[in-house]
Amino acid sequence: MDTTLKDPLVGQVLDGRYRIDARVAVGGMATVYRALDTRLDRVLALKVMHTSLSTDETFVTRFIREAKSAARLAHQNVVGVFDQGTDGTYVYLAMEYVSGCTLRDVLRDRGALQPRAALDILEPVLAALGAAHRAGLVHRDVKPENVLIGDDGRVKVADFGLVRAVDSQTSATTDSILGTVSYLAPEQIEEGMADTRTDLYACGVMLYEMLTGAKPHSGGTPAQVLYQHLNRDMPLPSGAVPGMAAALDGLVARAAARSPEDRPDDAVALLSEARALRAGLTEAQLDAVPPLAKERGAQAATGGVREAAGADAGDGAETYVIPRPAPDADAAARDRTTRLAAGPLVPPVVPEGSDSEVMGSVGGPGRRRRPRLGVLVAAGAVLAVLLGTGIWYINSGQFIKTPPVLDKTQSKATKVLEDAGLDVRVERDYSERIERGHVIGTDPEPGERVRRSGGVTLTVSRGPKVVKVPDLQGMPLSDARRKLKDAGLEPGVVERRFDEETARGSVVSTEPSAGDKRRPGAAVALTVSKGEPVDVPDVVGDEEAEAADELRSEGLKVRIAAKRVFSEEDKGSVARQSPAEAARAAKGDTVTLTLSKGPEMVEVPDVEDSGEDEARKQLEQAGFSVTVRRVFFGDTVFNQSPDSGEEAPKGSEVTIWLR
Repeated sequence: MDTTLKDPLVGQVLDGRYRIDARVAVGGMATVYRALDTRLDRVLALKVMHTSLSTDETFVTRFIREAKSAARLAHQNVVGVFDQGTDGTYVYLAMEYVSGCTLRDVLRDRGALQPRAALDILEPVLAALGAAHRAGLVHRDVKPENVLIGDDGRVKVADFGLVRAVDSQTSATTDSILGTVSYLAPEQIEEGMADTRTDLYACGVMLYEMLTGAKPHSGGTPAQVLYQHLNRDMPLPSGAVPGMAAALDGLVARAAARSPEDRPDDAVALLSEARALRAGLTEAQLDAVPPLAKERGAQAATGGVREAAGADAGDGAETYVIPRPAPDADAAARDRTTRLAAGPLVPPVVPEGSDSEVMGSVGGPGRRRRPRLGVLVAAGAVLAVLLGTGIWYINSGQFIKTPPVLDKTQSKATKVLEDAGLDVRVERDYSERIERGHVIGTDPEPGERVRRSGGVTLTVSRGPKVVKVPDLQGMPLSDARRKLKDAGLEPGVVERRFDEETARGSVVSTEPSAGDKRRPGAAVALTVSKGEPVDVPDVVGDEEAEAADELRSEGLKVRIAAKRVFSEEDKGSVARQSPAEAARAAKGDTVTLTLSKGPEMVEVPDVEDSGEDEARKQLEQAGFSVTVRRVFFGDTVFNQSPDSGEEAPKGSEVTIWLR
C-alpha cells in the first residue's frame, strides 16, 4: 500500500546496507517495506519484525525459521528470500519484491473469476506448494492475502512464516493453532495437526472463493466459521453458480474434503488433477462468467464494488490464535467445546417446576434463613471481589485493545471504533493496494492497548498515487535517469540506436511515452541515440596515412594498434580494420587499424629423394601449398622449386617434380 506516514524507519539505512524507501504493508508480526540493497543496487522487500516482539525469543525463532524455510525453496512461484539479519532492536528479512497485487485485491475488485482465470492462479500456487511439499515443508497459512500476482502476471506464494516440517504436526511452543479462520482444515481446528493435505484444504477453499466470489463458510464470529468447517461438508460451487462444470465441483470437493484421507496426498498430485481437469473442459466452460462477476462489473460504474465483495467484519481474513481442546477430553467435552465454538446459542427452555428452576431461585418460600456466619463469609467474598476489580481496573480495566479495522470503509471503521467508546480522528494518504476510502492503518495499531474513551487515528486511502512520465527527449542519459528518480520512477532498460536528429548519448524516446501515467517505482525504458550513422570505408591495403585521412574525412576517429601482424599486404599498409568495411558506426566512433609486417617468410624444407606423400606432408606442415609435376611414372622427388634452404612467404606455392 506504500504508505510512509509517521514511520521512523522510512529513509533510514538498515544494517548499513538496506535503504528503506516506503512502507508497503503492516501485519500482526512485522511491517513490510520497499527497500534498496545499496550493495547490489536492486529493489527488494524488507520484512521487519515489530520491535515489541523482537525481545520474544519464540517470535524471533519463528521469524528466522521463515527465512531458512523459504530460502530452501528455489522455485519460480515462491517469493525468494535473500538475507536475514538484525540491526539493534530490528530483526529483518530481505526478500524478493513483487510489484503487483494480491489475490485478495483481485477478488475484491472482480468478485468472482472465470474458471480459466481461477485455474491460471491455482496451478502456479499448487506448483509452489508442491515444491515445498517435496522439500518436506508445509505452508500452513495458504490464503488469498499470501498469493501475489505481479504486474507481469507471474503468481507467487509468500509468507512462509507458519511453515513447519511435514513430520512436525503440532505447535512446538504453544497449545494453540496459528492460521486464518476461513482456510483452516478440520484437523487443524480439532487436533492442531498440519500436513501437506492441510494446505490442499485451503487451496480448495480459495478455488471455491475464486469461482463463486464468496467464502464457503461464513458467520458473524470466527468461532461460528470454525464450527461450520468442523460440521459441514464443503458446498459445491455449482450451488452458487448454476451451470458450472461438474468437474470443477469435483476438484473443490476433493481438495477440501473434511477428512484428510479423502484429499490427494500433496500439491503435486492435486496439480496433476487440476491440469487433467482443464484439458477436459470446453472453451465455453472455461470462459463462463459467474453471476457475481457480472454484478461486480455493473456495480463498478456506480462505486458499489466494495459492497458486492461481501467483505465485512468476521470474514476471516485475519490470522487468529485459536485455543485447541485438550487431547484426552471425552466426547461430551468435545461436544461442549464445539457448541461454544459456534458462538452464542439460544438458552435452553427450563420446564416449569423442574429441579433447575428450583435451584435457580433465590430466597423462595420455605427456604431457611442462612446462618450469620454464612452472611459474613458472603460479605467478605463480595469485598474481595470489589477490591480485586478495583485493582484490575487500575492496571488493565481502563484499557481495551484497538479493534482491527484495516481495509474497512471509513464509515464502517468509524462505527466499530465509536461502538467501542473510542474517539476517531481521520488522516489520509496514498496507497497502491488499498482502494480509495478504505483504512490503510490505525494509530495505535490493531491489538495495541488504548484507554477507554481514548482516541484512534485512522489513515484512510486516497487511492493509488500516480506520476506522469517526464519529457526526456534530447536529454543526456545521466540527466534523464536523475529526472526519472526525482519523479518517483525507475530507469529501465537502455536501448541504443542511430538517430540523425538527436545528439549522441541523449534520449531519443521513452516507453511509456512522456505524459503517460504510471505508479511510483514503475520502470521506464530509454532509447538513447548513437548519433548520426556513417558507413565505414574499406581501407585494408592502403598506406597508413592514406587510410587515416579517408576515415577522418568521414567523421571517424582513428587508432593504430600497437602490434603489427603478418599478412599478404605490403609492409606498413593496413592489414585489417575494426569495424570492418560497410559496418555502420556513428560520427565520432573510433576505427582501429592494424598494420602489416608483410608476409611471413619461411625456410623451404629439403624434400628431394622423398616419396610424394612424405614430401607433401613436410611442405604443408611448414605452411606451403604443394603442386606436383610428374615426368615419368615414378613416385620420388628429384627436383623442387623454390630450392631447399631458400625462404618463401608462408602460404606460397612449392612445386615438386616426380620420377
